[in-house]
Parts: sequence; C-alpha cells; structure tokens
Amino acid sequence: MNGFIGRRTELGHLDDLLRTVKTGGRGGRPGRALLIRGRRRVGKSRLVEEFLERAELPHVFFTAVGGSRTEDLVGFAAEVAASSLPDADRFQDFAAPQSWDAALSLLASVLPTDAPSVVVLDEMPYLVREDPSFEGALQKAFDRTLSKLPVLLVLIGSDIAMMEKLNTYGRPFYQRGTEMVVPPLTPRDVATMLDLPPADAFDAYLVSGGLPLVLEEWPHGADLWGYLQQALSRPTSALLVSGERTLAAEFPTEAQARTVLGAIGHGERTFTLIGRAAGDLNPGSVKRSLELLTTRRMVAADLPLSTRPSRETRYRVDDPYLRFWLSFVGPGIPAVERGRGDRVLDAIRESWTSWRGRAVEPVIREALWRLADDHLPEDTNVVGGYWTRTNDPEIDLIGADRSPIAKKITFAGSIKWLENKPFDHRDLSRLITHRSQLPGADEDTPLLAVTRSGSTARGILTLTPEELIEAWA
Repeated sequence: MNGFIGRRTELGHLDDLLRTVKTGGRGGRPGRALLIRGRRRVGKSRLVEEFLERAELPHVFFTAVGGSRTEDLVGFAAEVAASSLPDADRFQDFAAPQSWDAALSLLASVLPTDAPSVVVLDEMPYLVREDPSFEGALQKAFDRTLSKLPVLLVLIGSDIAMMEKLNTYGRPFYQRGTEMVVPPLTPRDVATMLDLPPADAFDAYLVSGGLPLVLEEWPHGADLWGYLQQALSRPTSALLVSGERTLAAEFPTEAQARTVLGAIGHGERTFTLIGRAAGDLNPGSVKRSLELLTTRRMVAADLPLSTRPSRETRYRVDDPYLRFWLSFVGPGIPAVERGRGDRVLDAIRESWTSWRGRAVEPVIREALWRLADDHLPEDTNVVGGYWTRTNDPEIDLIGADRSPIAKKITFAGSIKWLENKPFDHRDLSRLITHRSQLPGADEDTPLLAVTRSGSTARGILTLTPEELIEAWA
C-alpha cells in the first residue's frame, strides 16, 4: 500500500469540525463532538490517526480494552499522562481516577484553553457496557467544560447499533455530537490501491470487502488467484482471521444468530430455507435472529421492486467480505491450518463464477444508484431487483422512483458478469420477455445491460466495469 488511500469525504468532515473549533464556534462554545461508527477492521482508527498526523495538534488517543471499568480508567490516565497535551504530565501527580466523572474532570483541567486540541475515545461501546454512568458523566463533562474549550472530542465505536443509540432521544449525549459512518474502501479505492483494472478491482472488492487490513497484504498488481494462493497458505492472514474476530465481537453470546448468519452466508435467502439450513429452527427463533442480524446491519432484507406489493423477502449478508468469508474461508480454516489451503482454493475456483454472479449484484445496484443522474433514465431514485416465489421471472436490475412499491418503473436490466461472454441477442430477448412480466413496466420501459465483457446486442444501453467504477469517483 502506497500511502493513505481514499477517505477524502471523511477527512474533509473532520477538517470542517476542527475549523469550527479553531474559529471559536458560536456562543463561546468552540468544543465539538463527533461520533464515528463503522464495521470492525474497516479503518476507523486509522482514519483518525491520519487526521491527527495531518493536523499536528496536541491530542490524546485512548482505546478501551473492554476488561473492566477499573482497567480502562487506569489505561485512560496512563494514556493522557503520556500524550502530547501540554500539561499532560500533571496527570502523573494524581492517583488513578475512581470514576469517569473524575477522569473527565481531570482531562478538562489539562486541555489547553488558548489553542485547539483533540481527544479520541476509541471502542467507546466497551465503556458504556462497563459502566452505566459513563454516558451521564460524558454528557456532564461536555456540557460544563469540554464544549467551552477549543477541543474536538472524537468518539469511535464498532458496535453500530449502540453507536446509533448514543445520539438518540432520551440518551444523555443526545444532539451533542454529529455523526459519521466510515464505510469500507470503495471498488475505485481498491483499484487505486492495488493498481488493478476495473474488472479485477471488483473481484478484489468482493473478496476483501474493502477492508484495509486485507488489502494491505494483497501484493500490488496481483490478480485474485495470486492473492488467494498466498493468503490461504497462511493461517494468520487477515483474510482468514478478520472474519472470525468480527463474529466473535458481534455475537459473543448469540450462537443462534450466528448459525442463522452462516445459513445465509452459504446461500439460503428465504425465511423457510434459512430456518431449515440452520438446523430446523422454529419460526420464532428464526425471526428473532433475523431481526438481530438486520438491526446490526449484518444482514439486509430485500423486497422485489415493482408497482405491486410483495412479501417475498430475501435475505443476504450485507458485508461483501463476510459474504465471501462465510461461503468459503470460514469453512476452510481447518484445511488451511493443516496445510491444505490448496483444497480451499480449488473449492473457490469451482464455485467462483456462480458465486460472483450473485455476490456482485448489490455492488452493481449501488453503483447504478450513484450513477443515476448521469447514465440512467429520469426519475430513477432507487435501484433494486424483481423476483417471484418461483423465480419466473427474476430480473437483476429494476429502476424506480421509489421503493418498495413504485409508482413508476424507469428501467429493467440484466447483469452478465462473465469473462469473454458478452451480452448478446439471446440475453436481450430473455430480458424483453421478463420485462413483459414485470408489474408497472411496458414495451416502452428502457432496458439496460451491465456486462463484464461488453455487448453484441443492439438497441440497449450497456455499462461495463470501466463505467461502473467511476460511480465512486
């Protein structure tokens, strides 16, 4: 990896907040708070570290370890004492604080009053779980002292559901901070980082999920199979260990939800088949697990997009990396550990074409949504798919003015994501037939082909990886 890639929007937001801190804000309260959330190992801490390096300001960066309140209070005091804050050495003169109320009061006493500084609390959900009074102590410290100082308070967390709740009505810190979501690196970032052509960059994105730790071990310019051969020969590679660590952190006690997630990761998409694959769970257990998984943004629940209501919900793993890990890597870890990563690689090769064809669909839909103003028919505000219970028809791409029940269908499209097999007249004929079965569409509804290898069919708008990847420009 050559330097820091991507994150221009997020760095710009941090710079804007810091600018407000420097200029004094309004009402004599220059202090600002930012709540950052995002998946584990997505690069939240690295983003803030990059920001601190560029800002070159006094700061303290504390990461909670989640052991106990006492351990984290001791660790916080030690981190402040060793920080670049001008009066940080005063922390060494005090005994370790016994409460977060005392710790944050001491912090305020060593922050500069005439120059900007930054305070970072990483893995904050640990602090909330350890101590029910933490949120109240933070709110009191911010209202009484921190907001009156030129300080940017950055609060980071990987528990997405908890981080969302911290800034909701009824919680102590409500409306005291702005929010930022740090997504994975985009397919375009992947192409830049690895120096790959667009089609290969999409493959790398489907495997890595845009996780920096996985991409950092990907050899520059290497194709998918070159990287997988290397990663599957090492049980400690980020490709293998990141998935297990994510699941252990997200579901420390919810074994049933993890089983349901595994069933979806192996390709089951409907409520009934998920329950059957998860060990014939009763419907109530499946429902509770799916609610937990969707709340935590691990699973997405999709409905067919048309002008007609539908209850044919389908579920998919929302995170591209976990989708790949659950399908191939997790089940293959025992083989890798006994030196037979080649068997796992063979299994991936055997299923890659069909797996990729399904896995790339949500990525392409997002790209089209981003490109809507430039490439798609007018009034395209959402991009989804359409299916029936029998999958007759099943249409990869649907554009509409709203979801899940549209007033207007703006296009119908097909994805053909195969090497050396362009979208042809037979694919077009099939799409025309399916369009005739789509509620809300007629013979004038525009058609679209998204194809990895170009198109030989005439009279249809075609988009290739080269155009799609510019969605994230």
